Amino acid sequence: MRDISNKGGEPRPVIPFLAPFYDVVRDISWLIMRGTLGGLMLYHAWFNGRFSDPTGVIGKNAQRYATNGWDYAIALSYLQFMSETVCATLLILGLFTRFAAAAIAIELAVITFGVYWPTGFHFRTPGGGAELPFLWGMMVFVVALRGGGPFSLDRKIGWEL
Repeated sequence: MRDISNKGGEPRPVIPFLAPFYDVVRDISWLIMRGTLGGLMLYHAWFNGRFSDPTGVIGKNAQRYATNGWDYAIALSYLQFMSETVCATLLILGLFTRFAAAAIAIELAVITFGVYWPTGFHFRTPGGGAELPFLWGMMVFVVALRGGGPFSLDRKIGWEL
């Protein structure tokens, strides 16, 4: 009987001639994932005005948090700003990747379960829509568990948090 356990290695492709392609793109996949997640987070920050008017946006977010009965509204607003700008940039660069991804994942967990979950999981539910931040948060959480990958500044400097 053939040994199919493949202890710790990559599985063999069903279509053997694709093996060289997979060898090339395997390492690039983490770069694509980090760039996409961090880029979407930066786009979200830009779209919501966090770059053009950071203090105004922080004040509006704090007011919204306070209206919803959340304690420490100003601190939460600053943490959201830092997560969506600084941590997103660090995630793209692959610098302090685990820390940056964990911070973004925590923000998205708060958004998922504190904002959208009570009103509905499906995005078509009025006031709902927890599924997208949940998916986004789980993807960032996986990056936090895995690290920046081969094409990251963490790997370049030889250490990570």
